[in-house]
Amino acid sequence: MDQAHEPAAQPHGTAGRPQEAAERPYEAVEAREVPQPREAPREAPREAGQPREAPRDNPHPQPVAPAGGASPDAILIRRTMAEIGPVADKVTSYFYALLFVRHPELRSLFPAAMDAQRDRLLKALLTAAEHMDNAEVLTDYLQHLGRGHRKYGTEPAHYPAVGEALLGALTRYATSTWDEATEAAWVRTYTTISQIMIDAAAENERTAPAWWHAEVVSHDLRTPDIAIITVRPDQPYAFVAGQYTSLETPWWPRIWRHYSFAGAPRADGLLSFHVKAVPAGWVSNALVRHARPGDMLRLGPPAGSMTVDHSTDNGLLCLGGGTGIAPIKALVEDVAEHGEQRPVEVFYGARTDYDLYDIDTMLRLQQTHPWLSVRPVVDDRAQFPDAVREFGPWYEYDAYLSGPPGMIRSGVDALRRIGIPSARIRHDSLEELVAAGD
Repeated sequence: MDQAHEPAAQPHGTAGRPQEAAERPYEAVEAREVPQPREAPREAPREAGQPREAPRDNPHPQPVAPAGGASPDAILIRRTMAEIGPVADKVTSYFYALLFVRHPELRSLFPAAMDAQRDRLLKALLTAAEHMDNAEVLTDYLQHLGRGHRKYGTEPAHYPAVGEALLGALTRYATSTWDEATEAAWVRTYTTISQIMIDAAAENERTAPAWWHAEVVSHDLRTPDIAIITVRPDQPYAFVAGQYTSLETPWWPRIWRHYSFAGAPRADGLLSFHVKAVPAGWVSNALVRHARPGDMLRLGPPAGSMTVDHSTDNGLLCLGGGTGIAPIKALVEDVAEHGEQRPVEVFYGARTDYDLYDIDTMLRLQQTHPWLSVRPVVDDRAQFPDAVREFGPWYEYDAYLSGPPGMIRSGVDALRRIGIPSARIRHDSLEELVAAGD
């Protein structure tokens, strides 16, 4: 996952706090009762070699859209979303104020400087609500979110507090569309959201820690702003090539940023990341300019769906811009380790020759594997689609994109225009950035 768009640090202060909220005590807003979530049952210890019970039917009530279109709850939810859109900053400030005034014990779960957090939790909840009629997308999204929130110390008992703050903020600002039916729709939706997250976290707890400690063993400064950092986790860390994780540094506690694994899983268990220091980027600058061998980081769970489908023999068309080349390199190694002879075409984009910091590695892979072709594209990233169109045809290829959001958007559009169906275009979406819970 390309890190060129890490949110910058903002000056501290009260900017964004709504004036009208300041005129009305937060405690004065009537607390809405949110149903207590059902804590997932703990699995009893098993004897060595005892098989795990077969999974039971999914206990979550899955929202299903009627054949004619959106469900009644979805219609009410989207009306609320449309109304609060223009005042999203005020809704966000009010949401956190309600949460911390009513439940000050939860403040320690968040970064000391909330400017780095801002709308992430609320945006994740609203994104989930927006997809409530798509059961598959909603469930995958929320299970990922629930697993990711374990690293913050989130417990089942915290969810009602968040739900109360959510309803309080919506009540305050959705004045035109809010009524009993709308409130009931939001309560039902949030109950489903929280239960899926709680169950996913409980299931994940049986097999993985909430986070991993990882020691920096190598810090390779490729340019003044880009470093390749290799770490050794303190416990086995299972992931799939093409995925990413979240990293926390000792310099900025409770602030996590996403970085893609820059290689397929290794026998020695080491993990590598490509990090670009961006202006005012707290975590990226700490990793590039301050991290050294011996420093300890924390890793969240792996995430992401930009992985190779080994059930097909389609070729791979890979577009990597900037540090987005990291997961592309991992995909190439994954194909090689599976002993496949599928054609893999890599377009490595950068603004200047100097920015092709890992081109030597990619060219060595090309020399080793006759099925691999690497083409550097040095120009504005907008030239990527033109470069891809010069080659092909790509009808028998699955496409993979990694880089800045603008590059991904233009790349997806270009790939669709040249005939690659959306189902065969893979990238880590903006929604996944939110879902990773940082």
